[in-house]
Amino acid sequence: MSAPVNHDSLWRRIGRRLGLIKPEEPRRLTVDDVTIVDRPMLRRAVAGTVVGNLMEWYDIGVYGYLAVIIGRAFLPDASAGAQSLFSLGVFAVTFVARPLGGIVLGQLGDRMGRQRVLAFTLIMMAAATFLIGVLPDFSVWGVWAPILLIVLKLAQGFSTGGEYAGATTFITEYAPDKRRGFYASLLDLGSYMGFAIGAAFVSILQLTLTADFMQDFAWRIPFLVALPLGLIAIYFRLKIEDTPAFQEAQDAAKAAADEAKASVDAPKGVIALIRAYWRELLTAFVLVAAANTVGYALTSYMPTYLTGTLGYDEVHGTLLTLPVLVAMALCIPLTGHLSDRIGRRKVLFIGSISAIVLAIPAFLFMMHGEIWSTLLGLVLLAFPVTFYVANLASSLPALFPTSSRYGGMGISYNLAVALFAGTAPVVMEALVQMTGSSLAPAFYVIGTSIAGFIAVVVLKESARRPLPGAMPSVQTPEEAVELVETQDDNPDLDLDELFPERLENSEGDEPAEGEQAEKV
Repeated sequence: MSAPVNHDSLWRRIGRRLGLIKPEEPRRLTVDDVTIVDRPMLRRAVAGTVVGNLMEWYDIGVYGYLAVIIGRAFLPDASAGAQSLFSLGVFAVTFVARPLGGIVLGQLGDRMGRQRVLAFTLIMMAAATFLIGVLPDFSVWGVWAPILLIVLKLAQGFSTGGEYAGATTFITEYAPDKRRGFYASLLDLGSYMGFAIGAAFVSILQLTLTADFMQDFAWRIPFLVALPLGLIAIYFRLKIEDTPAFQEAQDAAKAAADEAKASVDAPKGVIALIRAYWRELLTAFVLVAAANTVGYALTSYMPTYLTGTLGYDEVHGTLLTLPVLVAMALCIPLTGHLSDRIGRRKVLFIGSISAIVLAIPAFLFMMHGEIWSTLLGLVLLAFPVTFYVANLASSLPALFPTSSRYGGMGISYNLAVALFAGTAPVVMEALVQMTGSSLAPAFYVIGTSIAGFIAVVVLKESARRPLPGAMPSVQTPEEAVELVETQDDNPDLDLDELFPERLENSEGDEPAEGEQAEKV
């Protein structure tokens, strides 16, 4: 069945061609259209989002660094290999709930606002992590102990499903166009500093306490600390307002409802969102899978790999990753800034190619068995992560319009981490045990990064350009004036994309969507 013809648009074009209607002047950018970033609010938004992100990934990280001990506490009668697989499997369970959290919280974030949902994710994560710290082990509750551990990890996963998608959406909508890569990369600075703080905390406990006391009680301390840390992070997050882009979209939707207009882009349901943006969702999915496979190999699998496969003691298994994580976290804003200068695609190409080239040398150096070679291997593994993750936070939200950005990010990001990133530690450990080769994880990293390279090829460049569905964003009034004056020659501005009505009102237009369908 053909779509209805837009008769109003058709008669308007006929009138223009007959000379009965004077062509309208194309819509142009004015200073009033440009969003000038409120710097104090931007600083509060960055602080609230980064601190919250740090808190979330601290909670996720401490489990990875205590996986061996937790496996013994909740599955004491199993073999060492089964305990490792159990603890890593429980870690992967967190990611099973992430797609559901991403879908539900993403839909709510596009309708209720980013800030409210992000406050909820923090509260839920802090509560679940604290409860893991007080959960009785197998010796007290028997089989119910591992079951309840899985339930609490599912709650963490649901929370995290809305966290990263919302945090990236939030910060990219606040940031000025020319510095979006830098500001968005601060999120991953917070993420990896959260991992590093978790590693440092666990290492201090392992160095200062006996192994027996660590196994009996002290492993709970990092989880108990989550509650006061969560309260601090919630305080920061409640001090920020929703983004200007979201508020503008809400105002436009309200005005459209008042005037009975159907052309304003409204938040889409899950099925409609997938139909409208399946290409963007697929691109984001592949990029996230590639980046987070190598990322979680470094952050969550390495303690188990170094301890169980390479024979390091538990202290060194955690401690060796710490300086690498800190150095990588500090370099992430530099690669974010680099993407603002040379483009997101070039930086992501560096990430994917370096993962393919360096994966095997990285694991070979670690297998050499010396401290220096293990550190060098970890650095080689961290190099592609630095270029990958610093730019996902700015590249992926730019694939979706404001009205569906949180939802699109929630689906694509969380499905990818559920199927690839969250399962990376358990898949890599299973590959090692099945093949008997300590080099097996390197080939898994290579395979996912080949797919990531292909995704970068089709990715649209977004550096220095306005987000879809939003007006340009700058830091000063002077920048706004300059942007308006140079709009005809600015390669980072597409006026037809900013103002779709220009195409409809111009002479010699292509047939409207309804007319094209009618002809077909």
